Amino acid sequence: MLIRKIETFPLFYHLPKPYGDANGLKTYRTCYLIRITTDLGVEGWGECVDWLPTLHKGFQERIIPYLIGKSVTDRITLVRTLKKWHSRSSAAVSMALTEIMAKTCNVSVCDFWGGKFRESVPVYASFQSYSDEANWQKHSLKAIEQAIHQGFDKIKVKIGGKSIHEDQQHIKMVQTLLQEKIGLALDANQSYDIIAALRWQSMLDTWPNFLWFEEPLEISRITEYVWLRSRLSAPLAGGENLEKAADFMPIFLQYALDFITPDTLHVAGIDGYRETLSLARSFGTRVTPHSYDGALSRLYAIFAHACLEPWGKMGEDSIEPLEWDVMDNPFTKLIGIQPSNSEISIPSGTGIGLEIDSEMLAFYQWDGNSYG
Repeated sequence: MLIRKIETFPLFYHLPKPYGDANGLKTYRTCYLIRITTDLGVEGWGECVDWLPTLHKGFQERIIPYLIGKSVTDRITLVRTLKKWHSRSSAAVSMALTEIMAKTCNVSVCDFWGGKFRESVPVYASFQSYSDEANWQKHSLKAIEQAIHQGFDKIKVKIGGKSIHEDQQHIKMVQTLLQEKIGLALDANQSYDIIAALRWQSMLDTWPNFLWFEEPLEISRITEYVWLRSRLSAPLAGGENLEKAADFMPIFLQYALDFITPDTLHVAGIDGYRETLSLARSFGTRVTPHSYDGALSRLYAIFAHACLEPWGKMGEDSIEPLEWDVMDNPFTKLIGIQPSNSEISIPSGTGIGLEIDSEMLAFYQWDGNSYG
């Protein structure tokens, strides 16, 4: 079975109201989907994220010409080659070829991987806390309140983009709203040093609903994470930008984090992503996937989580929650799947079991212009 055609779908959405995290405000959201069709007419979808002009040029001039005529069954070899050129594009191709193989076997992606352990996966609502409004804290609280009304029982909010005093004011207001009934995680996006991170210690130690403290330090500072973990009672999490399972080994070997946060869009190939999850289980480290960008990539993270062995024997609590973007982002709805009571049911059917919204593909098609 050979690759006959590859179509690309670069999508762009300008945010009417910017929002962001410690890395700054976002003014747009993008998505890059591909559809691979074989000589037998079997189709598979993939997704990646990066600067659209770079992605599009790379696919059109190098990746597509390389893949046309290649055998789908050479999936691992093809993905390894693409990983050397552009790691994130290899993620998209890996997803598409995986779906093609699952459809060819007339099974779902989960069954193609050997079967699932559960029919649903827990998710948490993920926020970008900052805006360019003077009353950004009030705006953030309103968004969190809406998510709670939608049934989310766990949330993650951003810190590190304002002074520690301002952020702590904000989080105190968030906790008043949550009444310690909703789980709370904080994500600093690697914006602190140890001294700054420790300024949160007195607050973290008193919150019974606290889930984890995500990337307070640069993820490369493994020794400092080990020291910080010995000082804080709060669990530490991180690793969303690491690109392969081997990159997580220093974290596992030194027990630097309680949770890793791999991303299907950042780890090269969906097989490499699943390898990372299995490795975490071998070292007794929990996994709460980062899946902020991309509906299809998040769906693959859901599939992988459904197929992941539980970390313990505590029933429903033995599988970790997965990130769900609740900000203004139309691409979240490219696939018709939404959480109910903070859970996602695993789709049935062959391949991914769902259709991509073709009208949205046409409506949000990127016009090729530069953006900033």
